[in-house]
Amino acid sequence: MSEKPVLLEMNGIHKSFPGVHALDDVHLDLRAGEVHALLGENGAGKSTLIKVLGGIYEKDAGDIIINGEKVEIRNVKDAEKYGVSIIHQEIVLVPEMSISDNIFLGKEEGPAYSISRSAMEKKTQELLDSFNMGLKATQMVSSLNIAQQQMVEIIRSTFSQAKIIVMDEPTSSLSDKEVDALFDTIRNLKAQGIGIIYISHRMSELDQIADRVSVYRDGRYIATREVKNTTVDELIELMVGRAVGNYYNRTYNDCTETIMEVRNLSNKKVHNVSFDLKKGEILGFAGLVGAGRTETMRAIFGMDKKDSGEIIIEGKPVTINSSKDGLAAGIGLVPESRREEGIFPDQNIKFNETIKVLNEFIKNMRVDSKKETEIAEKYMKELSVRAPGLGAFVGNLSGGNQQKVVIASWLAAKPKILIMDEPTRGIDIGAKAEIYAIMNDLVKNGVSIIMVSSELPEVIGMSDRVVVMRSGEISAILDRTEADQVTIMKNAVNI
Repeated sequence: MSEKPVLLEMNGIHKSFPGVHALDDVHLDLRAGEVHALLGENGAGKSTLIKVLGGIYEKDAGDIIINGEKVEIRNVKDAEKYGVSIIHQEIVLVPEMSISDNIFLGKEEGPAYSISRSAMEKKTQELLDSFNMGLKATQMVSSLNIAQQQMVEIIRSTFSQAKIIVMDEPTSSLSDKEVDALFDTIRNLKAQGIGIIYISHRMSELDQIADRVSVYRDGRYIATREVKNTTVDELIELMVGRAVGNYYNRTYNDCTETIMEVRNLSNKKVHNVSFDLKKGEILGFAGLVGAGRTETMRAIFGMDKKDSGEIIIEGKPVTINSSKDGLAAGIGLVPESRREEGIFPDQNIKFNETIKVLNEFIKNMRVDSKKETEIAEKYMKELSVRAPGLGAFVGNLSGGNQQKVVIASWLAAKPKILIMDEPTRGIDIGAKAEIYAIMNDLVKNGVSIIMVSSELPEVIGMSDRVVVMRSGEISAILDRTEADQVTIMKNAVNI
């Protein structure tokens, strides 16, 4: 590894925002043909560092050296000029354009005013086929699910001639098959001498794909290790500054009282879905990407249309045709896509945390600002949201802190039933433990939780029962004593 040429050095990088020193004398180097993983809790500075590299933020101090040359990266165009490409965690595709148009956006082929659309579509189709995605180049991005959109982002980045590629949580919404395809692509890129900076909270991926790993904490560089010479326990201790034990800390309740029944729920994507939810339990939903888990939750909450079926809450049938109806019925939904549906990124924390409970501090057209602040401060503190204050814009927070704000907004509404769709996607180990503790406290206090998760250890560790879905239908409902990874996967893939 040491013989490979150094593509990138970032030395003494500083970056501050009002009230926050986000990067404090941070270091990173990247060699040709390696995957260098970045680890750290949310708010550790990883995303800020790559945004400095990608020209989204300008550094306050420090040096960036690419191929031995000191460079200044003041904007995204500068980054592209120096061969830097970033795949962000949040999707940045144009929904109302085709896959081909998105792949070639800014790189259209053919002479001016005569774009060779057929050539673009042919090349795009070859790329899609190489990932075994089963998609057509002419499909609109708006018709794709999150996993498919993520793969289009990855393809668009690898299609460019970048020598330094940053991947921020690239597998967070991918199936095992898609992850395998991505890892094959990464190995091919390494063989071409391309350097990859890889950010992931999935520790199990490091052995499969990474050569080195650097750890950051509270905006500071902590250490770099060769992956083959370290352990998960050592890396976790470097990340959080202490040893972390079993964070699936559940207190199991005697769940006998049924709070919700779903009977024969059907629409275009799910078929005859029936299950019940007990008061004070966590009901896990497992299955492969596209199994219908998210679609089921959206239909229950009223975000998607139901063609047939019945929902009964506390023994009474309820009519839910909109998210407003779902909220009125005592249901909350932490969505899979927090950026698209969970937050108002251009508004501050106070606004986001209190938007669902306006009636608590707005009376007779008068705003009780003190009450509004009390509500927001309560949940900001309870969920340990890391930010300068309630006035911080949510769009500027790390992914994990954005997720905490989404959860806080629903806790303020005090739902009887809280649906959490991929609640820890893109969240670090420490923040996961905090969210699991919050979930455990909620069910101890009588709230019922439905948790959709693609991480089987999370499903098994947190659930009282596990519902397994396959092809839009329920294939099994398992008690926690029956739910192991083999049994869940057999039901998920029809073995």
